[in-house]
Amino acid sequence: MGKTALSWSGGKDACLALDYLLANGISVEVLITTKQPSAKRTYGHGEKTNLLVKQSESLGIPIHFIDTDIDNYTDRFVEELKQMKIKYDLEAIAFGDIYFTPHKDWGEKLASTVGLQAIYPLWRKKEEVDALLKSFIQRGYRAKVIRVRPDCLSDSWLGREIDDEFFQKIKLEEVCPMGEAGEYHSFVYDGPIFSKAVSLLTKETVLWEGSKKVDYHLIHDGEVEV
Repeated sequence: MGKTALSWSGGKDACLALDYLLANGISVEVLITTKQPSAKRTYGHGEKTNLLVKQSESLGIPIHFIDTDIDNYTDRFVEELKQMKIKYDLEAIAFGDIYFTPHKDWGEKLASTVGLQAIYPLWRKKEEVDALLKSFIQRGYRAKVIRVRPDCLSDSWLGREIDDEFFQKIKLEEVCPMGEAGEYHSFVYDGPIFSKAVSLLTKETVLWEGSKKVDYHLIHDGEVEV
Protein backbone atom coordinates (compact mmCIF):
# COMPACT_ATOMS: atom_id res chain seq x y z
CA MET A 1 0.00 0.00 0.00
CA GLY A 2 1.30 3.45 -0.97
CA LYS A 3 1.04 6.83 0.66
CA THR A 4 -2.18 7.28 2.60
CA ALA A 5 -4.30 10.02 4.13
CA LEU A 6 -6.34 9.36 7.26
CA SER A 7 -9.70 10.88 8.12
CA TRP A 8 -8.97 12.23 11.59
CA SER A 9 -11.39 13.12 14.38
CA GLY A 10 -8.93 13.22 17.27
CA GLY A 11 -10.76 10.35 18.94
CA LYS A 12 -9.93 6.76 19.76
CA ASP A 13 -11.22 5.18 16.52
CA ALA A 14 -9.07 7.36 14.28
CA CYS A 15 -6.11 6.87 16.61
CA LEU A 16 -6.45 3.10 16.64
CA ALA A 17 -6.80 3.10 12.85
CA LEU A 18 -3.54 5.07 12.65
CA ASP A 19 -1.86 2.59 14.99
CA TYR A 20 -2.93 -0.33 12.80
CA LEU A 21 -1.83 1.42 9.59
CA LEU A 22 1.62 2.23 10.95
CA ALA A 23 2.02 -1.28 12.38
CA ASN A 24 1.42 -2.65 8.88
CA GLY A 25 4.04 -0.42 7.30
CA ILE A 26 1.60 1.98 5.66
CA SER A 27 2.90 5.54 5.33
CA VAL A 28 0.33 8.04 6.61
CA GLU A 29 1.19 11.36 5.01
CA VAL A 30 -1.58 13.63 6.27
CA LEU A 31 -4.48 13.73 8.71
CA ILE A 32 -7.67 15.22 7.26
CA THR A 33 -10.31 16.82 9.47
CA THR A 34 -13.48 18.67 8.59
CA LYS A 35 -14.30 21.84 10.53
CA GLN A 36 -17.06 24.39 10.64
CA PRO A 37 -16.26 27.64 8.79
CA SER A 38 -17.82 29.81 11.49
CA ALA A 39 -16.01 28.22 14.44
CA LYS A 40 -12.63 26.77 15.33
CA ARG A 41 -14.24 23.41 16.00
CA THR A 42 -14.33 20.13 14.13
CA TYR A 43 -17.40 18.95 12.32
CA GLY A 44 -19.14 16.14 14.23
CA HIS A 45 -17.18 15.95 17.48
CA GLY A 46 -17.16 19.69 18.03
CA GLU A 47 -13.57 19.53 19.27
CA LYS A 48 -11.41 22.64 19.32
CA THR A 49 -9.02 22.66 16.37
CA ASN A 50 -6.02 23.76 18.47
CA LEU A 51 -6.20 20.43 20.32
CA LEU A 52 -5.98 18.51 17.05
CA VAL A 53 -3.04 20.63 15.95
CA LYS A 54 -1.22 19.54 19.13
CA GLN A 55 -2.02 15.90 18.34
CA SER A 56 -0.62 16.38 14.84
CA GLU A 57 2.59 17.88 16.19
CA SER A 58 3.07 15.04 18.66
CA LEU A 59 2.36 12.40 16.01
CA GLY A 60 4.69 14.05 13.51
CA ILE A 61 2.02 13.99 10.80
CA PRO A 62 0.64 17.22 9.25
CA ILE A 63 -3.06 17.96 9.63
CA HIS A 64 -5.28 19.55 6.99
CA PHE A 65 -8.59 21.17 7.91
CA ILE A 66 -11.47 21.31 5.44
CA ASP A 67 -13.99 24.10 6.02
CA THR A 68 -17.44 22.74 5.27
CA ASP A 69 -21.05 22.41 6.38
CA ILE A 70 -23.80 19.86 5.93
CA ASP A 71 -24.95 21.30 2.61
CA ASN A 72 -21.63 20.97 0.78
CA TYR A 73 -19.83 18.42 2.95
CA THR A 74 -19.07 15.83 0.28
CA ASP A 75 -18.28 18.35 -2.46
CA ARG A 76 -15.82 20.22 -0.27
CA PHE A 77 -14.20 16.96 0.87
CA VAL A 78 -13.75 15.84 -2.75
CA GLU A 79 -12.35 19.21 -3.76
CA GLU A 80 -9.79 19.31 -0.95
CA LEU A 81 -8.89 15.62 -1.22
CA LYS A 82 -8.01 16.07 -4.88
CA GLN A 83 -5.51 18.73 -3.84
CA MET A 84 -4.11 16.53 -1.06
CA LYS A 85 -3.72 13.66 -3.53
CA ILE A 86 -1.42 15.78 -5.65
CA LYS A 87 0.42 17.44 -2.77
CA TYR A 88 1.23 14.19 -0.95
CA ASP A 89 1.22 11.78 -3.90
CA LEU A 90 -1.56 9.79 -2.22
CA GLU A 91 -2.79 6.38 -3.29
CA ALA A 92 -5.36 5.79 -0.55
CA ILE A 93 -7.44 7.31 2.21
CA ALA A 94 -8.23 5.46 5.43
CA PHE A 95 -11.20 5.77 7.76
CA GLY A 96 -11.81 4.66 11.34
CA ASP A 97 -15.33 3.31 10.81
CA ILE A 98 -16.03 -0.09 12.35
CA TYR A 99 -19.31 -1.59 11.13
CA PHE A 100 -21.70 1.22 10.10
CA THR A 101 -22.20 0.42 6.42
CA PRO A 102 -23.58 3.82 5.26
CA HIS A 103 -20.35 5.49 6.40
CA LYS A 104 -18.27 2.89 4.58
CA ASP A 105 -20.32 3.31 1.42
CA TRP A 106 -19.83 7.08 1.58
CA GLY A 107 -16.08 6.77 2.09
CA GLU A 108 -15.64 4.29 -0.75
CA LYS A 109 -17.60 6.52 -3.13
CA LEU A 110 -15.58 9.54 -2.05
CA ALA A 111 -12.29 7.72 -2.58
CA SER A 112 -13.40 6.39 -5.96
CA THR A 113 -14.36 9.88 -7.11
CA VAL A 114 -10.86 11.13 -6.32
CA GLY A 115 -9.13 8.04 -7.69
CA LEU A 116 -7.96 6.66 -4.36
CA GLN A 117 -8.36 3.34 -2.58
CA ALA A 118 -10.49 3.36 0.58
CA ILE A 119 -9.03 1.53 3.59
CA TYR A 120 -10.94 0.50 6.72
CA PRO A 121 -8.39 -1.03 9.11
CA LEU A 122 -10.89 -1.44 11.97
CA TRP A 123 -13.75 -2.92 9.94
CA ARG A 124 -15.39 -5.95 11.58
CA LYS A 125 -18.66 -7.42 12.81
CA LYS A 126 -20.67 -5.52 15.41
CA GLU A 127 -20.24 -8.41 17.85
CA GLU A 128 -16.45 -8.03 17.74
CA VAL A 129 -16.09 -4.42 18.87
CA ASP A 130 -15.26 -5.27 22.50
CA ALA A 131 -11.86 -6.49 21.35
CA LEU A 132 -11.15 -3.17 19.63
CA LEU A 133 -11.81 -1.14 22.77
CA LYS A 134 -9.73 -3.55 24.83
CA SER A 135 -6.92 -3.30 22.29
CA PHE A 136 -6.97 0.50 22.45
CA ILE A 137 -6.61 0.43 26.24
CA GLN A 138 -4.02 -2.35 26.35
CA ARG A 139 -1.81 -0.61 23.79
CA GLY A 140 -1.36 2.20 26.28
CA TYR A 141 -3.47 4.96 24.79
CA ARG A 142 -4.92 7.67 27.01
CA ALA A 143 -8.22 9.26 26.09
CA LYS A 144 -11.15 11.05 27.68
CA VAL A 145 -14.85 11.13 26.84
CA ILE A 146 -15.60 14.62 25.52
CA ARG A 147 -19.20 14.34 24.33
CA VAL A 148 -22.22 12.07 24.82
CA ARG A 149 -25.55 11.62 23.11
CA PRO A 150 -28.16 12.55 25.75
CA ASP A 151 -30.51 9.83 24.54
CA CYS A 152 -27.82 7.18 25.09
CA LEU A 153 -25.62 8.12 28.06
CA SER A 154 -25.94 10.41 31.06
CA ASP A 155 -23.74 13.45 31.65
CA SER A 156 -21.84 11.43 34.27
CA TRP A 157 -19.84 9.89 31.41
CA LEU A 158 -18.39 13.25 30.38
CA GLY A 159 -14.70 13.57 31.18
CA ARG A 160 -14.21 9.89 32.02
CA GLU A 161 -10.88 8.29 31.28
CA ILE A 162 -11.11 5.42 28.79
CA ASP A 163 -9.43 2.71 30.83
CA ASP A 164 -10.13 -0.77 32.22
CA GLU A 165 -12.86 0.55 34.50
CA PHE A 166 -14.49 2.34 31.58
CA PHE A 167 -14.33 -0.87 29.55
CA GLN A 168 -16.21 -2.81 32.21
CA LYS A 169 -18.85 -0.14 32.82
CA ILE A 170 -19.61 0.79 29.21
CA LYS A 171 -20.48 -2.85 28.48
CA LEU A 172 -23.29 -2.58 31.05
CA GLU A 173 -24.95 0.17 29.02
CA GLU A 174 -27.20 -0.45 26.02
CA VAL A 175 -24.74 1.18 23.62
CA CYS A 176 -21.93 0.12 21.33
CA PRO A 177 -18.80 -0.07 23.53
CA MET A 178 -16.88 1.82 20.84
CA GLY A 179 -19.63 4.41 20.37
CA GLU A 180 -20.01 3.58 16.68
CA ALA A 181 -23.43 5.25 16.56
CA GLY A 182 -22.08 8.42 18.14
CA GLU A 183 -23.15 7.44 21.66
CA TYR A 184 -19.98 9.12 22.86
CA HIS A 185 -16.92 10.83 21.41
CA SER A 186 -13.39 10.93 22.77
CA PHE A 187 -10.11 12.81 22.59
CA VAL A 188 -6.78 10.95 22.66
CA TYR A 189 -4.03 12.85 24.44
CA ASP A 190 -1.22 10.29 24.75
CA GLY A 191 -0.05 6.86 23.63
CA PRO A 192 2.76 4.84 22.07
CA ILE A 193 2.74 6.71 18.74
CA PHE A 194 2.75 10.15 20.40
CA SER A 195 6.15 11.79 20.92
CA LYS A 196 4.71 13.57 23.96
CA ALA A 197 1.37 13.89 25.70
CA VAL A 198 -1.02 16.68 24.80
CA SER A 199 -1.08 18.56 28.10
CA LEU A 200 -4.65 19.18 29.21
CA LEU A 201 -5.53 21.20 32.26
CA THR A 202 -8.85 22.73 33.23
CA LYS A 203 -12.15 21.72 31.73
CA GLU A 204 -15.59 23.18 31.38
CA THR A 205 -18.88 21.80 30.13
CA VAL A 206 -20.45 23.58 27.17
CA LEU A 207 -23.60 23.03 25.13
CA TRP A 208 -22.75 22.21 21.53
CA GLU A 209 -25.38 21.41 18.90
CA GLY A 210 -27.91 20.12 21.39
CA SER A 211 -25.63 17.99 23.57
CA LYS A 212 -23.18 18.61 26.37
CA LYS A 213 -19.47 18.54 25.66
CA VAL A 214 -16.39 18.80 27.84
CA ASP A 215 -13.92 21.43 26.66
CA TYR A 216 -10.33 20.88 27.75
CA HIS A 217 -7.76 23.65 27.68
CA LEU A 218 -4.13 23.30 26.65
CA ILE A 219 -1.11 24.07 28.79
CA HIS A 220 1.42 26.04 26.74
CA ASP A 221 4.63 27.35 28.35
CA GLY A 222 2.99 27.08 31.73
CA GLU A 223 -0.04 29.10 30.65
CA VAL A 224 -3.58 27.92 30.00
CA GLU A 225 -4.52 28.26 26.33
CA VAL A 226 -8.30 28.49 25.95
